[in-house]
Amino acid sequence: MNETVLVKPEELHDLIEKKLETAGLKPEHANEVATHLVFADACGIHSHGAVRVEYYAEQIDKGGVTLDPKIEFEETGPSSGIVHGKNGAGQFVADVGLGYAIDMAKKSGVAVVGISKISHSGALSYYVKKAAQQDLIAIAMCQSDPMVVPFGGKENYFGTNPIAFAAPRKGHEPIVFDMATTVQAWGKVLDARSKNKEIPDTWAVDKDGKPTTDPHKVNGLLPIAGPKGYGLMMMVDILSGMLLGLPFGKHVSSMYDDITKGRDVGQMYILIDPKRFTDLDMFKESVDGMVEELHAIPAADGFEQVYYPGEINQINYEKSLTDGIEIVKDIYDYLKSNTLHYDRYENTNAFGEKK
Repeated sequence: MNETVLVKPEELHDLIEKKLETAGLKPEHANEVATHLVFADACGIHSHGAVRVEYYAEQIDKGGVTLDPKIEFEETGPSSGIVHGKNGAGQFVADVGLGYAIDMAKKSGVAVVGISKISHSGALSYYVKKAAQQDLIAIAMCQSDPMVVPFGGKENYFGTNPIAFAAPRKGHEPIVFDMATTVQAWGKVLDARSKNKEIPDTWAVDKDGKPTTDPHKVNGLLPIAGPKGYGLMMMVDILSGMLLGLPFGKHVSSMYDDITKGRDVGQMYILIDPKRFTDLDMFKESVDGMVEELHAIPAADGFEQVYYPGEINQINYEKSLTDGIEIVKDIYDYLKSNTLHYDRYENTNAFGEKK
């Protein structure tokens, strides 16, 4: 397993921001991407943190990201709209789109806002948490590369197609739940590769369709809970792809196929203002009551406590702010180096393997 180091969040942010600016991103865009990646690493979601920087740097350097996108918001109704992202930096475009969705939800009670043509936007938990911090219920979902074997099949079709949910609490950070519709996200495999660590044989299959524990031999991910996860990833593809007139399923462009071009990928926000349905304080107190009741349930053998879904990430985040963020040393050394990227990703398949 590769060595890791503890890095203060501020230092990690500065290193990532500098690398992305060197690649060509505008300071405002690089700052937002860096803020997002540090959030992910601090939460323990290393699959969507600093491990992504080198790919982003190569993609930006080779023209796959629009450096100054003229983002447009098309309001299609009192509670609906489409953000045309023009393939700008994913986290920046997604954050701009979230701003439109929040404003609309506060005005009309509900907002369904899609983002069309966005590059990789990272951990969806970042966005739903920001919306919930403004007293909104939030759902987010997005398409991803076709790298998942459908239930009962041998060839990849859908992406990991994640879903995130958040709701506000009273006097506490929101509850936030974020999941891929696969047993694990592709980024978790990337994280295992960076650490030279085996993966469980329930995560993925190799080129022969057989379960593998070697992250370097992964050729297809598996849907969570078999047909149930398969159904969820189909739903996500319809809502965040087809509904926006974008490619779907196996037609979604691969992250690595041609990094000199933008990606026609979609993301969807569904925001709800609880005040339109019930008393806000009562709602937040109910969420708090649920959390307290979950915490009070006796832990099963091998567990210390019952947590609400996603709570471990919040605990990690708070700890990281004081103790530092654990980063693979090779990634930290890369961030501190003068090397922009190592030409690893161009003309590779969805799994980062040379064609």
